[in-house]
Amino acid sequence: MIPRYIDIHTHVQFEAFKVDARDVAERALHEGVWMIQVGTQRDTSEAAILFASSFKEGVYATVGLHPIHTSASFHDTKELGAPGKEFTSRGEIFDFASYKKLAEHPKVLAIGECGLDYYRLSEETKIKQVKTFEEQIHLANELHKPLMLHIRNPLRSSGSVASAYEDAALVLKAHAKIGGNVHFFAGTWEEAKRFLDLGFTLSFTGVVTFAHQYDEVIKNTPLDMIMSETDAPYVAPVPYRGKRNEPLYVKEVVKRIAEIKGEDFEKVRDALVANAERVFKVA
Repeated sequence: MIPRYIDIHTHVQFEAFKVDARDVAERALHEGVWMIQVGTQRDTSEAAILFASSFKEGVYATVGLHPIHTSASFHDTKELGAPGKEFTSRGEIFDFASYKKLAEHPKVLAIGECGLDYYRLSEETKIKQVKTFEEQIHLANELHKPLMLHIRNPLRSSGSVASAYEDAALVLKAHAKIGGNVHFFAGTWEEAKRFLDLGFTLSFTGVVTFAHQYDEVIKNTPLDMIMSETDAPYVAPVPYRGKRNEPLYVKEVVKRIAEIKGEDFEKVRDALVANAERVFKVA
């Protein structure tokens, strides 16, 4: 089977898909959509591998510790389920050896999602995030696997002038010997150039189907440096907005990227698949 689309960042192993995860994945695979299940902490990383391993092809995994899970964080029922699992989001210490063992699984294509999240930030949290980010970069270097990056700037109302994108680029420049992808890119063109110059691709979600603040970056980014994702179960694209997102809907993201770039749809679709195959060695 040859993929027609690749959703490079999804979370079908999350609790939001507890009842019908396999149906969701099979629905996408039937339409030629391959997918990468992204880990956010130890248990969701293990679940990503377990889920990917139940498919012969077309479903893969990453393992990593999301920056918000390095400290006490918002309890997201879509990710962790009903109240009672809060302990899993109260701050995990990155265990290099255990994540290395997980990452050596043949279904694991990348390390992450990892990075910096300044959305709600204290100085103590920032220190933990940077340290954990550096450790995951070292793991990626050692295993020669790409990074799946999560980077988010502060709330505008926070008054902070720090740019998570600028800080993450500096950390990568100092430590990374491998490339990867900046998932759900939401920065400026100036911030985008920092990652493109480091050889990192940028991926976009269904937000591009109903918001225009990403148009400049998509227009300016070379086609061979863009990928498509859903970040399911979040941010479903038009015409599914307001519903639970799923990998099948990545088609709408690809369509919109082609429209923004003014390129032929099939050309863009094929290029985005080729980019994912190049960066993540999807096979």
